[in-house]
Amino acid sequence: MKIRTYVLSVAVLIVFLSAGTDKAGLTRGIHSGDIAPGIKSLGTDADITFSNGSGCYTLLHFWAAYDANSRMRNVQLWNKLGQDGLSQVKMISVSLDEPESVFTETVKADNLEMTNQVHERLGQNSEVYKKYGLKKGLGNFLIDNKGIIIAKNVTPEMLSEIMNKQKN
Repeated sequence: MKIRTYVLSVAVLIVFLSAGTDKAGLTRGIHSGDIAPGIKSLGTDADITFSNGSGCYTLLHFWAAYDANSRMRNVQLWNKLGQDGLSQVKMISVSLDEPESVFTETVKADNLEMTNQVHERLGQNSEVYKKYGLKKGLGNFLIDNKGIIIAKNVTPEMLSEIMNKQKN
């Protein structure tokens, strides 16, 4: 009987301790399930936030001309969005090339429109580079309309899969 009472007491204690507190909730960070950090004006007139009521997802992709893989992935993702008609996904590409001329010439050479292409002239020294924990290889984040990161380092194939699952 004592063991039973003890186990029951411990179980009740665990339930109360694990119950939410005023500070419980989503955290701001760079992992799946975290709220994506906002971005202060990067060549735009407004700050970039991801929480919206439109039902659209945001694919935030970081790239640089000096990083061949991230540059190639940028083109592939833009082409995927155009081909598959993934209208529920808005892509924002952030170039981390320091010289603006490298950014603009690369966008032209890759046959991309300047729409939603953003230049961060401080490159690896920028706040956004540090805030998103970027490293060599850069990467991307798929963010839902509540501002929550649902996937990282998405390939074009993964993007289609994820969006098909989101519809169901």
